[in-house]
Amino acid sequence: MNEPSIGGADGAAASRDPGGPYPPASAPRQKPGTPSLLRELNDRAALELLLAEGPLTRAQLSARTGISKVTVSQMLARLEERGLAMIAGEQAGGRGPNAALYSVVPSSAYVAGLYVQADLVSAAIADVTGQRVADVSVDPNGADDPVGLVRDAVAAACDSAGIGLGSLTAVVIGSPGVLDPRTGAPRLQVNLPTWHEGVPEALRAVLPTPVLIENDVNLAAMAERAVGAAAGLDDFAFVWLGAGLGLAAVINGQVRRGAGGAAGEIGWLPVHGAPLPSGNEHPSKAGLQALAGGHAVQALAAAHGLAGPAPAPADSAPADSVAAAVEALRRGSSQAAAFIDELAHRVSIGAAAVCVVLDPALMVLGGPVGKAGGAELAARVAAEVPRLCLARPAVVPTSVPGEPVLAGAMQAALAQARAALLSSLAAAAD
Repeated sequence: MNEPSIGGADGAAASRDPGGPYPPASAPRQKPGTPSLLRELNDRAALELLLAEGPLTRAQLSARTGISKVTVSQMLARLEERGLAMIAGEQAGGRGPNAALYSVVPSSAYVAGLYVQADLVSAAIADVTGQRVADVSVDPNGADDPVGLVRDAVAAACDSAGIGLGSLTAVVIGSPGVLDPRTGAPRLQVNLPTWHEGVPEALRAVLPTPVLIENDVNLAAMAERAVGAAAGLDDFAFVWLGAGLGLAAVINGQVRRGAGGAAGEIGWLPVHGAPLPSGNEHPSKAGLQALAGGHAVQALAAAHGLAGPAPAPADSAPADSVAAAVEALRRGSSQAAAFIDELAHRVSIGAAAVCVVLDPALMVLGGPVGKAGGAELAARVAAEVPRLCLARPAVVPTSVPGEPVLAGAMQAALAQARAALLSSLAAAAD
């Protein structure tokens, strides 16, 4: 018997945008309404639901898709036969036997996410359900071969997970710098000078899976949208405060990258009273970076008697100073209060410039300094911005648990893997 087609808001499971740099799974190809197409659409709907919501019973799948339980059983049987679905347990009910819970087979796809910094490479492996199965950290130790460094980190993570490199469906790498949005090639990598235009192609040559390099702030923003303070929102501004400064403008669920990938590089933002940036030189002593970047935060803390200045502070030094100041503020320190007030004013200058252009309803302060400043810094920025411009955004600190860039890389890689898994149903139907 031919299976009914599913469609419309009440029938098909909508494609879900995971918020990563990859687009959501494309719609099935347009073909005549053959039984094979109907089976493909039905199977796709079931698999999407299992990926999005986790284990479901046959009755739950029937209710969510509007398809009969008999047809759902046929769908699940086909997914089981292809190694994509399995019985994961039972759900106790009222009268009668317990209902079987079906889930996606975790090993049907694996992904890798990496966060590459000058002094640390973090890598993680997850199965297609999003469950992390390995986390490793690698010290670059001055290595000047980015391709070998990434390959070794991915291999170490795969070894820890007990899988081979060939099991990976997608690899997403987060790194600081400006990336060409068309090719993914690094255009400017201030903190990673060995990264260059040929790196993406070289990585794809040594790793048997699609590889994407993405800006670290963009990935952190996508993690914020998935599991943080901007969860579920399609429009917000994410400001990264750390050794460097960055912005991710999320519009209609997508990060605005700009024609050349330089959108959001607010360290270069010209501000009154600070030297103007010059070309592509790192603006450590110019623009907004000179007011609110890592060096400036350390110098400001020292001026308030809270920390000693350092000529080249580690990435963690500004955040450590801010965290110590927030703790001292809660104990009633007037010096700490003056420091946080001035830091908030400096951040607000950049935030107001962003608001004049975007007027976001929500602004999230992320990065090491944004996280360390927490609610104290966010509340002061929220109060200051309306004094500088007409916008009145809600300002909140990041709430992503763990490493946000790595979390965003994992989200993006999972989006790619799940899209490939759904596309495989079309191939199976041919």
